[in-house]
Amino acid sequence: MTPFIDTHQHLILRGALGYSWADEIPALAGRDFNAADYAGLVEGLGVCGTIFMETGVDEADYRAEARLVSGMIGVGGMLGQIASCRPEEAVGFDDWLEKCRGLGVVGFRRITHVVPDGVSESATFRANVARIGAAGWPVDLCFLARQLGLCEALVRACPHVRFVLDHCGTPDIAGGDFEAWRAGMARLAALPNLWVKLSGVTAYAGGEMALVRPYVEEVLRLFGPARMVWGGDWPVVDLGAGLPGWIAMTRGLLAGLSEDERALIGHLNARRLYLGA
Repeated sequence: MTPFIDTHQHLILRGALGYSWADEIPALAGRDFNAADYAGLVEGLGVCGTIFMETGVDEADYRAEARLVSGMIGVGGMLGQIASCRPEEAVGFDDWLEKCRGLGVVGFRRITHVVPDGVSESATFRANVARIGAAGWPVDLCFLARQLGLCEALVRACPHVRFVLDHCGTPDIAGGDFEAWRAGMARLAALPNLWVKLSGVTAYAGGEMALVRPYVEEVLRLFGPARMVWGGDWPVVDLGAGLPGWIAMTRGLLAGLSEDERALIGHLNARRLYLGA
């Protein structure tokens, strides 16, 4: 069984932090999703470690989230965290990067589909993203499929930054946007500093493998196993296949690859990209 490092482990800890976005989703509203819950779901399924992914907490809480999670690293297989940041802010950005050096941070993310499209095009945003890369960290990107042109512009503007595009570019699978999504992803695949994360897609397809397969196969064709990492996206994955279902589905989707190729996607690329191993 190929080991997986889950590079997209969310936690929802309502006693400490606010999650307004999740309050609007019945499957996620009104309860916690903690590390013990996660451990129970993946027991025996080959997950050998996790990297926490910032969970889109309320604006006032994103720094508190990173501080809270820093105390969990090294427990239950958590290897590090991808912290939230605000590259659009000139004041205080460098200070936050410096503080993160002591918090087990292995990367950063700014969710770009919750802000106006032009935010990622500003000189301040791009300069701060370049600072992240210069400090040795990768940057996860969360763009919607309709925003893949914005993603391409940002990656081109910061050629020395290692980027990871979350959720295979967030295709609208239920809406049947395959051709437009494929064209955008093909342009992105030509950029050597961009990796793609195999995660999140079942939430847009009702958990049906037949709907997901063409998208995963196209990502494999465009990026190849050497530029892919795997992520669980729990608990958002509960809107689709659920975490155990997504793990099983991933193994089925990758079954035609060699063991070496599966190992790259499952854990080796994650170790190199985020952990420097």
